[in-house]
Amino acid sequence: MDIALIILITLAFYFIGTMILRRVVKGAVERTRQRTWHRKDVEKRQKTLVSLFVNIWRILVISTGGIMLLNILFPNINYAPLFASAGIVGVAIGFGSQALVKDFLSGLFIISENQYRVGDIIDINGNSGTVERIGTRSTVIRDADGNVHYFPNGSIQHVINKTMGYSMARFTIGVHPSNELEKIIALINETGKKLAEEEKWKTKIIDAPTFESIGEFTPSTVNLLISGKTQPSDQWSVTAEMRRRLLVAFEKNKIDL
Repeated sequence: MDIALIILITLAFYFIGTMILRRVVKGAVERTRQRTWHRKDVEKRQKTLVSLFVNIWRILVISTGGIMLLNILFPNINYAPLFASAGIVGVAIGFGSQALVKDFLSGLFIISENQYRVGDIIDINGNSGTVERIGTRSTVIRDADGNVHYFPNGSIQHVINKTMGYSMARFTIGVHPSNELEKIIALINETGKKLAEEEKWKTKIIDAPTFESIGEFTPSTVNLLISGKTQPSDQWSVTAEMRRRLLVAFEKNKIDL
């Protein structure tokens, strides 16, 4: 009877506690959010912290339930020497596993400093991808080809977060020098303004894509730099749509690329 009760209580704490913990963490993030955070930033932060605290909670519940079952199944065994030996072994292992300790501490700093979240698109050591999981030991990202990369947190020295707060739709288009540049610049700005005002795109665009500057040029090409501010992760779709519309507009106005 005691065994069944312990198993029942452990399962209750495992599932019900997880549900409560999810709500508490999400509510805490919502209450302490910064004003500059977009809804996507809040959701990413919630997913990251929920995953961390839920894993810790489940480990604690299972460990506690397991110890209680052992005490009932084997009441005559003195576990004190066993735990003492485990402590000595743990110290010995600790000296040989400094990398694991470094990974653990680095993971805590990454999460506490909000360097990146689950769902962010980041670049680590030249490898870009979407963050699928942030553990206390490693970070897992999936690149555009579907490959999964595992990075020990202790080895991460420099991270580029491409979707923190906002993103930039930034690209270059080359035109022939014989074209009238003022006309092209006005056409670019007009196209970007119309795009930003459309119902489908205005929720994705913060600042409309506009002409920024003239880049490198040769006797056959003048490169025009175009940029605009978008919501996190929307820069690629906005860039693609802006390019498509510019191609149509240039063809209509007989502008040579």
